[in-house]
Amino acid sequence: MKKVNQYVVPKYIYLMWTTLLFAFAFGVYRQEWSTVFVSLATLIISIYSVWLSHHIKFRIPASLTTAAIIFIYATLFLGEVGGFYERFWWWDVVLHTGSAIGFGLIGAIILILLSRKGTVKADPILTAFFVFSFTVTIGVVWEIFEFAMDQLFGLHMQKSGLIDTMADLIVDSLGGLLAAGASYAYLTKRRVSALTKVLKEGVDENKRF
Repeated sequence: MKKVNQYVVPKYIYLMWTTLLFAFAFGVYRQEWSTVFVSLATLIISIYSVWLSHHIKFRIPASLTTAAIIFIYATLFLGEVGGFYERFWWWDVVLHTGSAIGFGLIGAIILILLSRKGTVKADPILTAFFVFSFTVTIGVVWEIFEFAMDQLFGLHMQKSGLIDTMADLIVDSLGGLLAAGASYAYLTKRRVSALTKVLKEGVDENKRF
């Protein structure tokens, strides 16, 4: 594996980037401009995620950085170009749930750090509420993005329109509840799980704040 700053890029991420380059070239050859746009956008955003993981002072856990790259690839490229949303009914559910949990954990890490610094005072219940609200807000912003892409580029990201949007927001809320529960469990030290371990990693890596 090649180390990019402080984040080690897994080999399968390079394989994903290679497929994006091939898809971009194939799209140019076939003049399928939606494929060209989505492939290039996915490549740029995912590489930017790696760059961002080093150049911001806040250290995002490596597991979340990798998950973010995979999410971008699965959403924009596999979902739109590969047609996975039509092939697998559960594809959108899994992606929205996973992304909601990820954003919720990032929000929890930030609030925990602020509370330990003394900037804010937050008990476990208030922290959990903030995490849930933060997650749902991100979900709303994403739905606005999907609407904009559909209107500007005809990508049909919203699929069935209102039903798809509401289903996504419901799943986002469920993911937010899981992240909120993990933050509450972490602060009260009631249970150790994969999510609480990610929280601990994020807090420990940012102790200098």
